Amino acid sequence: MLYANKKGDIVKTIGKRLIGGATLILAACVQGLAQGGLLVNAFPNLSFTQPVLLTHAGDGTDRIFVVQQTGQIYQFPNDSSASSLKLFLNIQNKLSALGAEEGLLGLAFHPNYTTNGYFYVNYTAPNPLRTVVARYRVSQSDPDKADTTSAFIIIEINQPASNHNGGNVVFGPDGYLYIGMGDGGSGNDPNNNGQNLSVLLGKMLRIDVNDTTATTHYRIPPDNPFAGNVLGWREEIWAYGFRNPWRWSFAPVTGDLWVGDVGQVTREEVDVVVKGGNYGWKIMEGFICRPPTTGCDTTGLILPVIDYDHTLGGAVTGGYIYRGRRRPDLVGVYIYADYESGRIWKLRYSGGMVSDWSQLDDTQLLISSFGEDQDGELYLCSYVEAATSAIYRFAQVPVSVPVMSPTRPAAFALEQNFPNPFNPETEIHYQVSEPSHVRLEVFDVLGKRVATLVDGMKSPGRYATVWRGGGSASGVYLYRLTWSGGALTRSMVLAR
Repeated sequence: MLYANKKGDIVKTIGKRLIGGATLILAACVQGLAQGGLLVNAFPNLSFTQPVLLTHAGDGTDRIFVVQQTGQIYQFPNDSSASSLKLFLNIQNKLSALGAEEGLLGLAFHPNYTTNGYFYVNYTAPNPLRTVVARYRVSQSDPDKADTTSAFIIIEINQPASNHNGGNVVFGPDGYLYIGMGDGGSGNDPNNNGQNLSVLLGKMLRIDVNDTTATTHYRIPPDNPFAGNVLGWREEIWAYGFRNPWRWSFAPVTGDLWVGDVGQVTREEVDVVVKGGNYGWKIMEGFICRPPTTGCDTTGLILPVIDYDHTLGGAVTGGYIYRGRRRPDLVGVYIYADYESGRIWKLRYSGGMVSDWSQLDDTQLLISSFGEDQDGELYLCSYVEAATSAIYRFAQVPVSVPVMSPTRPAAFALEQNFPNPFNPETEIHYQVSEPSHVRLEVFDVLGKRVATLVDGMKSPGRYATVWRGGGSASGVYLYRLTWSGGALTRSMVLAR
């Protein structure tokens, strides 16, 4: 479907997950896939085909809009008893069907939708294969339907391969349209698009669609990082160095841009994206330099907030900072998942530091996307090609019921080492919230393990250990705490 197999980038078999060498055929509508009582079917009387996005129009009507990769957008009332879908738009005849990562991939309603009726879609079109971002208008006679004759192409970007199309489009808090672009596909970014500022592939773009021109149908915001440059760099670029930023969102209070960037054979990563930032692909994958690791220059690269290896999953699905009411304990927490493993994680992050990264649930769902309704409630799209799919949300947690025992530590945590920089030794504190086998390891920037500080069972509590740099060279090192439900990574500096 959305993610190519990382080994050789061969598109994976749709609707199948490889687990321990065995192939498990999944049907997302089967009860029990969402384990542990965390999730419930949000609309049990409705079914969907290849859902890749859920959103709302921001017009106060409390309607839900679901995007199907096959080219349809359906809308319906935000009511668990809803029993029918209304077709809002169908552009199936415009789509390329060559690859499993193509199709209708994104939808964003204009911030002034209630007055101008504009919404924007992102899809892949054939001949030549390309990403298209187009504007449509709602029908003037029927608010439940789009005007199919109103299509207005905003931008077209040629695609050298059928995978890594990105596909998300989102209006930022600044009113500009952001467009996530993958590196152009194939494997290992053969054209180095992620680092090439003269192309739009492998980038996060930012454009002004409120002010069109005859040639571009959009304008460049004057504060874009490369606006007005004379080096031939594309002025639409907001940030770069991405492999496939499939799903991403803006935090509701801070406005931070959270991106899940799908990795290749080693790591998956979550980034907080800033203006002009270089997020490393294809120099790095997560925290690790890619082969050949000799001569890996990480100067100026922005490391992820977190990354994880492929024992925990294989294709990150970026999520949202939760602000709903069904789980008050998760308000302000970043929720995301992995498409291949079905795991769902929570991440607490503030002041540039991760205070909690732990697993919420381990499901058998193929979680293609997250979405929000007008009240900020979070939804998960479960994707299966050969069977009907469903939309999930959190089960209601009664406010009177405590969600965590106060007698044990609140979460796994890995604190910043002290002193930092250091020579010759430094102390590292970490916290364990439940009985677990934990490992605390030190790596150099090439991903080579240089020390194992902890490897064993730990009871809930706060612990400290010391790393003595010994014969290690000066430089940046990463230290990582791992347990069965997740991992936390920080960096430190040994200064000789």
